[in-house]
Amino acid sequence: MRSARRRRPVVAVAVLAAVIQLAGTHVASGRQPLAHPLDGFGYLLLLAGPALLLLHRRAPEVMLGGTVAATAAYLAIGYPWGPFPLSMALALILATAARRRVFAWSVAGALVAAVFTWAIVHGGDQDLVRAGAASAWLVILVLIGEGVRLRLERMAERRAHAHEARQRAEDEYRLALARDIHDVVAHSLSMINVRASVALHLADRDPDQLRPALEAIKTASKESLVQVRELLGVLRQDAPRQPGLTLANIPGLVSDAQHGGLAARIEYDGDPSALRTRLGPEREAVVYRVVQEAVTNAVRHSGAKHLAVHIGPVSGDALTVAVDDDGTGRHGSPEGNGLRGMRERLAGIGGSVELVELKPGLGVHARFPLGDEPGPDGGPPGAGPAGKQP
Repeated sequence: MRSARRRRPVVAVAVLAAVIQLAGTHVASGRQPLAHPLDGFGYLLLLAGPALLLLHRRAPEVMLGGTVAATAAYLAIGYPWGPFPLSMALALILATAARRRVFAWSVAGALVAAVFTWAIVHGGDQDLVRAGAASAWLVILVLIGEGVRLRLERMAERRAHAHEARQRAEDEYRLALARDIHDVVAHSLSMINVRASVALHLADRDPDQLRPALEAIKTASKESLVQVRELLGVLRQDAPRQPGLTLANIPGLVSDAQHGGLAARIEYDGDPSALRTRLGPEREAVVYRVVQEAVTNAVRHSGAKHLAVHIGPVSGDALTVAVDDDGTGRHGSPEGNGLRGMRERLAGIGGSVELVELKPGLGVHARFPLGDEPGPDGGPPGAGPAGKQP
């Protein structure tokens, strides 16, 4: 379809050139009684040039050489003067625009030499002036072709940059989805594993608590399947991305840790609703994912008994979030996919994360950039009452 659209303008130009050459030359021939009368071969030569323009993409050299040969044959036979050089002029422009610069300049130079040679041998001073004018037009035509070529190259470069930008954005989007899937699966499976261990422990000691434990496993697995299904649907581009996670979802992470046997708590330094306003949806979702990864690591790997999530304080234009446990710490172990994904998320919004050895335990301390301070009554920054500008 795209190639067909590209051919249409040149087809229209070729048809228009054929009409101009045929009609114009036919009208002009009535005032040139001494010229060779237009016959079938003459009309064929007038049509050959426009027809050759259709080869401007597949064979620019054949197009330009053919139109020059047709024009030269028309002149050699002595047919009437008229707009017959139009197709040759267009061929010079198209060949140069098609990056056949050396060939186009060579043909133009040969035509200039031929015109001046003919003027010197057969003509006088007036013919030399005409030869100079014709030569200037030949150079101008090639320069027009150079301008068209540069414009086409810039357009192609812009399209390539736009395609690369779209591809890069799509790759980053899929990478973000892959991180979300990793976080959902890792956290959910960790919680399910912990709760299953608790259920096995209760099966003998306290059978009455077995049913709630199994129900908790069922609920956790169902929620995880729903989230994974949504993310996979977005990855396949057959479902819209669901609304992002917020600070309001973080207590659910703490509750999961409590069900996993940790003494977990959450603390806020500041008004959560004000923090949400200044964070914005994208950074708020990153806060949730970072806390989720830190809680998951504490449950899976640390052997911790206590876990604390601190949301705040706000320092300057950044929010500090800390997740501390009293487990075994890292002991120099390399970062896994979860921690790398955490760093990538934070780098994407201009934040940072630091892993602090607490002895005992590990602290995940992250900084999230904030937006402007909301105005009074929840209005925009710097606004007066009811969000109006002073």
